[in-house]
Amino acid sequence: MIVEGLADDPAVSPSPVTGYGGGGGEHEVLRVFGRRLPVTSTAHRPDRGRPGRDETPEERADRRWSDLLQELRVAQTGVQILFGFLLAVVFQPRFAGLSDTDRTIYVVTVVLGSATAAALIGPVSYHRLLTGRRLKPQTVTWASRMTVVGLVLLFCTMCSALLLILRVALHNSVALWLVGGMALWFLICWFVFPAWALARSSSTRDK
Repeated sequence: MIVEGLADDPAVSPSPVTGYGGGGGEHEVLRVFGRRLPVTSTAHRPDRGRPGRDETPEERADRRWSDLLQELRVAQTGVQILFGFLLAVVFQPRFAGLSDTDRTIYVVTVVLGSATAAALIGPVSYHRLLTGRRLKPQTVTWASRMTVVGLVLLFCTMCSALLLILRVALHNSVALWLVGGMALWFLICWFVFPAWALARSSSTRDK
């Protein structure tokens, strides 16, 4: 049971419970030092008995948002470092010596980096503009989708940046093979493994 209002009342200090009454239900009465305090019983939640955590939709949205924030911190750090590097390249002396193809790859990479930053920072703006409007579950859902879009754009940005760097460093077709191998590795780590785990979990539940 959860005692409502007990922690907010300075006149009541933490103490053992002396008893309760009310015959069950969601609005029982808890008696502490002779005072009658309403309590909410978690035994009557509609989602109790389902597998997983015993939490309301609002509590689930809060937890999912906290998890999403941790994920965004990791992704945003990588994007900021990569994007800062891309912005600095154009001011380097060797940039003037790049071929037209390399310049095109650079422009595409910068645009992809900008789109990635927008997608991964978007959930923060989305949450801030909708805070207090009782749309937390919907906010978390759309923020999660935006994060997935950001990860796809980050994958494209990484591949494009690798292609630019390796073309300048190697000046031969080996760069394409190396980029292809790294792109495959990114796909496996970021998307294939999670999809495999999800499929395996679904098949286990069906048995």
